[in-house]
Amino acid sequence: MGDISTYNGGAGSARNGLPRLEMLGISKQYPAVRANDDVTLVVQPGEIHAVLGENGAGKSTLMKIIYGAVRPDAGEIRWNGDPVDIANPAAARRLGIGMVFQHFSLFETLTVGENIALALEEPFDLKALAKRIRDVSADYGLDIDPQRHVHSLTVGERQRVEIVRCLLQNPRLLIMDEPTSVLTPQAVRKLFETLRRLAAEGCSILYISHKLDEIQELCDTATVMRGGRVTGHVTPREETHASLAQLMVGHSLPDYERRTHTPGAMLLDVKGLSVASADPFGTSLDNVSFGVHAGEIFGIAGVSGNGQAELLSALSGEQRGARADAITICGKPAGKLGAGARRALGFGFVPEERLGRGAVPAMSLAENALLTGHRQQMVTSGWIRTGPMRAFAKRCIEAFDVRCGGDTALAQSLSGGNLQKFIVGREILQAPKVLVVAQPTWGVDVGAAAFIRQQLLDLSARGVAILVISEELEELFDICDRIAVIARGKLSPVRATGDTNAEEIGRWMAGLFGKPEGAAPSAEQPAHA
Repeated sequence: MGDISTYNGGAGSARNGLPRLEMLGISKQYPAVRANDDVTLVVQPGEIHAVLGENGAGKSTLMKIIYGAVRPDAGEIRWNGDPVDIANPAAARRLGIGMVFQHFSLFETLTVGENIALALEEPFDLKALAKRIRDVSADYGLDIDPQRHVHSLTVGERQRVEIVRCLLQNPRLLIMDEPTSVLTPQAVRKLFETLRRLAAEGCSILYISHKLDEIQELCDTATVMRGGRVTGHVTPREETHASLAQLMVGHSLPDYERRTHTPGAMLLDVKGLSVASADPFGTSLDNVSFGVHAGEIFGIAGVSGNGQAELLSALSGEQRGARADAITICGKPAGKLGAGARRALGFGFVPEERLGRGAVPAMSLAENALLTGHRQQMVTSGWIRTGPMRAFAKRCIEAFDVRCGGDTALAQSLSGGNLQKFIVGREILQAPKVLVVAQPTWGVDVGAAAFIRQQLLDLSARGVAILVISEELEELFDICDRIAVIARGKLSPVRATGDTNAEEIGRWMAGLFGKPEGAAPSAEQPAHA
């Protein structure tokens, strides 16, 4: 590879105006589902092309086929007009296909340069590589120090590392999977500037996102998928948010219904909560205080890694505190109580990680209902009652429109959106008085997200105190009564949702609460302070 400091994404562009990538009649069958069914996708040089669809629509499988991680059962792939066989990701990278995954694949204890070196197939010299990293990152406004260790980087900086790693491989097609899910609004704007420049230089970009406003702002073309098939091609700027959502889910989405209610007594009271992180790369909580009233939805925004995991662990009882009165649930000091004792007080909890913490992958939905719902007459004298257990799971499946193979279906067989609906439903059906929900619609399509948010609004109208911790600002502004930000383990001032805006909350996510508006932030808070 030559000196990439003069990188041009248009190098080696398609001949004679041919498409950069053609996927023709692609099909992929898994035992229980046809993930891709006769899919055709055409991407032109220099085009920013969105792929839209619900969870389970087949987007991820198609991207994995392009990147060589999955082999199609049928169909043809053409690259610059020539048929190709993309046997594995290494073959994809040799063609010029790069992918920035939603979940970053970086080693925390290695430097930026060392992480990037691991992805290069040619011999390298770390000193020379460091110069190339500095040159390319500076040229594209993605400034990153190759000597810094990954654990000290913000999530936005980590994403820059992933992008620079792709740029050093001279990509002609860049796949971005949910790239803005952990970024502040300011960092999103910077990312869009970079992507537009890459496209202007001839690099094609495939953009996967559930955020329709971003699709409309950034993308030239969109291919819509539903049930493994392509259902349409549109120009996003010529569509509305509602029309794009309807193309994805097959029907229009109802507006959120807010029932009139008056906040009541404080049911969750956190006072001066300080917690040392057990993770060497985690963020300790520093004197966090807030309260959530009956009938209220209180939102906490923030860039991932700023103390959310530690706060959730402290609230759920997974990590017990030194002071009982640091957390009060329904008037009872609970700081020293375990998770079960807190649930007995009326506490419900939806963790961020669906598979592994919210549900056991290899267990059925009925067995997963038992995990937190065993007080719902599922256990007598230590004996599991399978009838009530299965009945509860079936009720959850029906009430929350969980699309699955019944109560005996394994949790790992469900799409992310359907599993999330089951986990949220499992908690709501237990009639909690306080509900803490982390990332309620993470990676969930617009239809499932709208359903889950409406369920939370309905629950608050029944007098439940709800705390939502989310990185989706649009979500928090849609459903919350009040909002705050967590940054470096500290909590910002609290605002009524109508008294603030995404710009102010974005500044606060960068740690700039209590500072003048003109203060110069870094791009965002460190993911691990």
